[in-house]
This record gives sequence, structure tokens and C-alpha cells, in this order.
Amino acid sequence: MSLTGSLSSALSGLTAASKGAQLVSSNVANANTEGYAPRRLQISSVSVAGIGAGVRIDGVQRAVDQAVLADRRSADADVAHASVVANFFTRIETIAGLPGDPGSLSAALVGFETALIDAASRPDQAVRLDTAVAAAATLAETVSAASGSIQSERVKADKEIAQEVQVLANALNTVADLNIQISKRFAAGRDAVSLLDQRQVQIDQIARIVPVSVLSRDQGQVALVSSGGGVLLDGPPASIEFSQTRVITPDMTFEGGALGTVTMNGQPVDLSRDVNMLRGGSLEALFLVRDSLAVESQEGLDAFAADMLARFEDPLVDASLSAGMAGLFTDSGVPYDALREVGLAQRIRVNAMLDPAQGGETWRIRDGVGQVAPGPRGDASQLMAFVDVLSDERSPASASAGPEARNTFTLLSDFLSDIGRLHLQAETALTTSNATWRAWRSVELEGRVDTDAEMQKLLLIEQAYAANAKVIKAVEDMLDALIRI
Repeated sequence: MSLTGSLSSALSGLTAASKGAQLVSSNVANANTEGYAPRRLQISSVSVAGIGAGVRIDGVQRAVDQAVLADRRSADADVAHASVVANFFTRIETIAGLPGDPGSLSAALVGFETALIDAASRPDQAVRLDTAVAAAATLAETVSAASGSIQSERVKADKEIAQEVQVLANALNTVADLNIQISKRFAAGRDAVSLLDQRQVQIDQIARIVPVSVLSRDQGQVALVSSGGGVLLDGPPASIEFSQTRVITPDMTFEGGALGTVTMNGQPVDLSRDVNMLRGGSLEALFLVRDSLAVESQEGLDAFAADMLARFEDPLVDASLSAGMAGLFTDSGVPYDALREVGLAQRIRVNAMLDPAQGGETWRIRDGVGQVAPGPRGDASQLMAFVDVLSDERSPASASAGPEARNTFTLLSDFLSDIGRLHLQAETALTTSNATWRAWRSVELEGRVDTDAEMQKLLLIEQAYAANAKVIKAVEDMLDALIRI
């Protein structure tokens, strides 16, 4: 090899070593940067007329296992979905309260029964009658507040849907812009790895909201297709929109047309269906909360409220009531009507005839809600009838509670048990999805920057750099010697 060829080869080696050291430095500096993939220098040997002529830098490659990345993204979506559902049931259990907790539904019911029994022991004492009426009002207020909190959960879910749709739309636009920039760099033969990192972060964000498959396109671009078959991006991004509902009442449902859904390129997407273009991920879970889980919780609470109204307006329980009269508990002042059951829990009230704040008299809880004048002060028969009806086994007034005969305490217990069972199922699903996510995340991290390996690589680069430098020094010495001859 000529001296010129040797010098050229050594210089190419120095250039490659310098670039390699730069990549090692970048890898180590970004070891903990989310979305960053280790850089690998792609080089090949150069030969001229069959004689080695140094090394050529072919480019920089991101070390990413696309299959592992896809599985981790799928796990991201599962965790996001399970988290939304589990968090909802955690809040619902807090709203209903655990048995024995102050302010819980069960505590309010037990407090009402206790106050009735206490009043029945001394029906002549007005303070005990006042306490019994106050306990009835507390029970009604607790049920109503729980219903209001459930509707607040629906409003919260609707608001979060709007936020997630906005995040999704912004991320899709960003990926589309990055696709264009990456394509331009590929066409110009320039490095685009930093843009690929940015795109990966954006796609990760999208996959949490809606699971996606990533399809390669020309010039480094990608297309995104949802697990439900919707094309979110292939060139221009899909237009995804949602109109938030500020106030939601129990009677408002998606099926009834009162609540909005996501539109994709102007077409509505029904996320309540098992097969839809945006299934999976946090977005579908939020619709599940708003349109199904919260509605079912409201139905259970309405069934309990309906049972309370029906029991206490039964003329066999309170003989002072005539047909069509409201009993101890009312639907905002009117008797129970099965056709108006939706949202009843939010409207349950103590009859104004017993409420001193509304001109009522508390002695009616002793003598009968429909009585026009006080009866014998020592007669506790009506109070005991109210106590007994709470433990009376009868079919619930609400068809949604099923035909099985139960007392008031069992009916409430069944409602709370259903919530607890669903919460346990949601927590189990979250635990399982988290375990799967951790497994794939661990595999993914194994392919991330290994600082020990990078330091070893740096030592080899230093050796290569030193070797090429010695070649250049040797060529320089030879040229000096030739000049001196």
C-alpha cells in the first residue's frame, strides 16, 4: 500500500473512531431518557482495486426491538384501561362507605333503625321523635348525596374523555409532522435518529389511549392503525373530536342521545360496542365508566331508594295513609312511581309533613304520616311497625333488584357487595396487567443503554484511535525521511 493510501485509511479510521466516541457519549448521557434508543455506528470496509482503503461510515442505527416495543405498548393500554376502572370502583366504595364507617349508607340505615327503636321505647318524649325524624332525613340525605357523587363521576369521566381526545389528536398531528421531517432527512441522506426518538414517545402516548399497530412506510415514515381497525394515521392524521357535556343527570344516557361520543373523520364511533375502531386503552375505559359502570351503580342505589319509599307508603304499615299518599319517604314530595325510578335516589326526601323546617310535625312519626292530630302519647305501635317493616322480607319494588324477597338491610348489603365484588375484579385485572407490563418493560430495558458495555466499547474506540494515530505518525516519519534524502 502506498503512503497516501495508508494515510487515507488511517484518517478514515480516526473519523470512524471519533464518531463512535460521540455515539458512546450520547448513549451514556441519555441512559435514562425515555424514548431514547442506543445508537450503533454502521461501518463497512472500503477497497480500491481489491486493496483495503480504510473504513466508510454507512450511518447510525437505533437499536430497537420492534416486537418487544409493540408488546410493551399493548401492555400500556391494558394498564391504562384497568387503572381507570379500578380507580372508579375505589371512589364508588368511598362514596357508599364501608359498614360501620360514619357517614356510610349502612351507618345511616342502622342509625335510622336505632332512632326508631329508641323512640318506640319512650314515644311520649318529643326529643326522641325529633331524633327519629332527623335520622330519617340523614338517611335520605346520605342516599341523595351518594347519587349526586355518582353523577359527578360521570361528569368527571366525560371531562377526561375530552382531555384524552385532545391529547390523542395532538399526538397524531405531532407524529404526522415528524413523519414529514424524517422523510426529508432520509431523502437527503441525513441522520434522523433523534426525530425517531421523539416519534416513539408520541406513539407511546397514543398507544396508552388507543392501542395501535405501527406499520412502516417509505422514507422512514410510519402509519398507525388501531386494534379495532381504524386508520389513525397514514399520511395525514385522522380527525378525532369529542364534545364535552358539562352537566349530567341520572336520566341522561348515550343510548338516549343525551351524551356525546367520539367522531373519527366526522363519523361517530360507538365505544359501547365490543368491536369498535377505538377499543382498548384509557379512552374506552372512560366511556365504560360514564355509560355503563356508573349507570349500573345508580340503578342499584335507585332500587334501594324505591324499596324505602314503597315500604313506608304501604297502608298496611301506616294505616293513616290513603291510596296515592306519600309515606315517610317521598320522591321530592310525591309517592313512588315505577316509571320515574331513574334518579330516584337523588330525589329521595323525608315527607314534609314530618319536617319542622317545612311546617311539619315530628309526632307524625309516632302516630302516622297521614294523621291530622296527635294520638295517645304512649302509643308506640306505629313506631314498631316502622321498625318491623325494615326487617320485613319482601320482593323489592324495583324490577332491577330482582324478584328475590329481602329485607332493607339485605338489599343494601347486596348493593354494597356487588360494588365490592366488581372492585375486587377490577383490582385483580389491574394487578395482572401491571405484572404483564413489568415483564415487557423489563425486556425492553434490557435493550436500552448498558453503561458498562458502552465504557468497554469506549476503551476499544480509544485503542483504535491510538492505532490509527500511530499509523499517521509513521507515515509522517516516512515522508520526513524521504524529504531529507
